[in-house]
Amino acid sequence: MAKTTAAPDDEVFGLRLERSSQDLWPMLEALYGARPEYASFREKLLKALKKGWAARPADLKRLDLKRDLEPDWFQRPDMAGYVFYIDRFAGTLQGVLDKLDYLTDLGVTYVHLMPCLKSRPGDSDGGYSVMDYRQINPAFGTMEDFEAVAAAFRKRGISLCVDLVLNHTAKEHAWARKAVKGDARYQDYYLMFDTPDLPQQYEKTLVEVFPDNAPGNFTHYPEFGKWVWTTFNEHQWDLNWANPQVFLEVVEIMLNLANKGVDVLRLDAVAFMWKRMGTRCQSEPEVHMILQALRACSRIAAPAVIHLEEAIVAPAEMLPYLGRGRHDGKEGNLAYHNSLMVQFWSSLATRDTRLMAHVLATHFPEVLTNATYATYIRCHDDIGWAVTDEDAAALGLSGPAHRAFLSDFYEGSFPGTFSRGALFQVNPATGDKRISGSFASLAGLEQALDEGDAAAVDLAVQRILMGHALIAAFGGIPLVYMGDELAALNDRGYLDVPEHAHDSRWIHRPRMDWALAESRNAGQSPASRVFQGLRHILARRRAVPEFHAGNPTRILRPDPSGVFAFARIAPTGPVLGLFNFTESWAHLGEGWVRAQGVTRMHDLLSDHPVETHNGNIALPPYARVWLA
Repeated sequence: MAKTTAAPDDEVFGLRLERSSQDLWPMLEALYGARPEYASFREKLLKALKKGWAARPADLKRLDLKRDLEPDWFQRPDMAGYVFYIDRFAGTLQGVLDKLDYLTDLGVTYVHLMPCLKSRPGDSDGGYSVMDYRQINPAFGTMEDFEAVAAAFRKRGISLCVDLVLNHTAKEHAWARKAVKGDARYQDYYLMFDTPDLPQQYEKTLVEVFPDNAPGNFTHYPEFGKWVWTTFNEHQWDLNWANPQVFLEVVEIMLNLANKGVDVLRLDAVAFMWKRMGTRCQSEPEVHMILQALRACSRIAAPAVIHLEEAIVAPAEMLPYLGRGRHDGKEGNLAYHNSLMVQFWSSLATRDTRLMAHVLATHFPEVLTNATYATYIRCHDDIGWAVTDEDAAALGLSGPAHRAFLSDFYEGSFPGTFSRGALFQVNPATGDKRISGSFASLAGLEQALDEGDAAAVDLAVQRILMGHALIAAFGGIPLVYMGDELAALNDRGYLDVPEHAHDSRWIHRPRMDWALAESRNAGQSPASRVFQGLRHILARRRAVPEFHAGNPTRILRPDPSGVFAFARIAPTGPVLGLFNFTESWAHLGEGWVRAQGVTRMHDLLSDHPVETHNGNIALPPYARVWLA
């Protein structure tokens, strides 16, 4: 009798299921195995994975195979990202198609479309209050438009990243509406309480995320007699991840997005997903079990897709999102290097990089397993001064005083500052003052232009280019926030928009100035200097194989305290990144540089030899050098 063979697609699915089973089922059994419906849940999940794979378009299945064969695709130095809100960049998804040449001109190979799924009307926390994960915000277009953009990106070698909010849904989501009507099944999708007793107990150890406009972590709804967990805003209801049905629903959503052409799922607010009495309810062990299991589901049914885990937390708390211990190499593929961003601004204000070197050398490994960082100087969010008291004390600083100094400096109230920013979420109880502002305005360009100071304008441009050269060389995928490539200034017009006026983060979310963009290759305006400088940085990054994210990044400690240095340790020899964080010339001894393994004395960024004088390398103000 002839032996029946599995269809090729079924066989491939089976092999991938076998590959990832040990990453998936042990996590789910630990999370949900004690529940009576676990066996049924497991069957439904397997069915959902098979269904997602069967529905996957042929070209994406080919991409799956390609990336299985090239698992380091996202770690390569040709990866460079660009982040924007669709309406602020091009109006609609159709408009994005008209701007592809601009992205290609800059050298972009990764685009993060800021929240584009259907969000609630009015205040939606910038789109992160999602009411339908399977529809595009109608203001941007349709799911067909989205698929057209994904296909156009893919044709140009651009990977597409979108947000998948995991901690909460909008209160207008279909699940929430059913819960309000009394459906017990959907009430169990959320964290709801009949009395305030348990919420009050939880509150004793919780922190407030938005104390100004959303104090507390629970909201009472008299219309259906429940207290609902609302970590972020009254309209964002926290999901109950202790319910396996929530996991199943999210996997189906995740695979649907993957099959529409998404390459990178940015998993939002992951730190808050698991609740435990007596804790901050952040980064609990179960969070990492859930995230490992979700990644395993992607590797089984859509392996071309990787996960970016959004956890803006202290270094020791952030690294597990890239996999530590039993999750090593099995959890997130990308996570934001928030500490690099914070330390950039700290060093820029103090003209002293010793705290930066201490934090990055003490808390971060030189290399990661199957993962890397998303590096950035600015993003859509505020800057929270994530400098611990312990790290500050190691440098003889007061943590509270240093954090207060940084807020005052970048708000623009500290004597001698070059910055103009805006305070965000001032918390008198803790002294916490976060900062909003565009890269250019925080780096001094706005003040310099207002004062007509040409020398200060030049210094601001050099600070901006130094920052971009730093994230391009450090290791990971550098992300450029829309407008930063044109030195966009703060936009205070947000104060005239009712749904934005309470949120100073809109000051650094301007609309794209396409007239300015059209002149990017002409003249010596700050916009054209920054655009051409950044385009050169990204082009040179692509030409330096040593910048592969699999090569370790070793923090160095040169004598001048104003110079930050690291070595990218590659088989072909090290590349030193040297960055002068001061407006004065700095000097490095040639002997120290050669002791780090440098032999050619060639700057890979300018592609010119580096000269020495009296045994020293001279670094101009805000110099950036990639020394081979």
